[in-house]
Amino acid sequence: MSDSMHEQLKQSEGQVPPEDTQSAETAPPAYGPHARRNAAVIIIVVVAVAAMLIGGQYLVHRGERSGAVTAGGPKPGATAPDFALQSLNGNTVHLADFRGKAVLLNFWATWCEPCKLEMPWFVELEKQYGPQGLQVVGVAMDDSGKDTVAKFAKDMGVNYPVLLGKESVGDEYGGLEYLPTSFYIDRDGKVVARVFGLRSRSDIEDWVKEALSHGSNAAGN
Repeated sequence: MSDSMHEQLKQSEGQVPPEDTQSAETAPPAYGPHARRNAAVIIIVVVAVAAMLIGGQYLVHRGERSGAVTAGGPKPGATAPDFALQSLNGNTVHLADFRGKAVLLNFWATWCEPCKLEMPWFVELEKQYGPQGLQVVGVAMDDSGKDTVAKFAKDMGVNYPVLLGKESVGDEYGGLEYLPTSFYIDRDGKVVARVFGLRSRSDIEDWVKEALSHGSNAAGN
């Protein structure tokens, strides 16, 4: 065999077939158990962060306070604690003044963004169910002063009594660690539902109807 043929054989032995080279370049990477576990961890973290962000839109923490926190205040079936608070027009208002009506007692603050979302619904519900015996009562739990609260209520078109809250009253209703907090009270002064944070308008309306339907002065009793 000639020297040139020997050289060609050596070159052919060292070459990789074209199809083998292509398959090696396009083969997918291995997806082992460690990669799957890391992907699962990432998904869990993303879901947890999203839940925290969404939750923050529905209620606001009031921060450190000197009052007591008593597990959410009066439970459904209990009598709502009476109070005496000053209204924006200077009158002293007691919860007992509304006995015989269903009361939506809403604790809020001017700096509470979720509170601003639900207040227009309260205005609508007061108009719609006021003739049937509903009374919405707002209690402002911030330190911004009467004038600031009054301006805020006017700008929001509030058509129901707004009272200036006290921490002692907040303590009677569970410490109000989060705002908004609402209590739905029947015509006999008993709590029908207690709600923490922003809820849908339809949910609020359902609780209003429930409060209206309970008590000695309810329609049909």
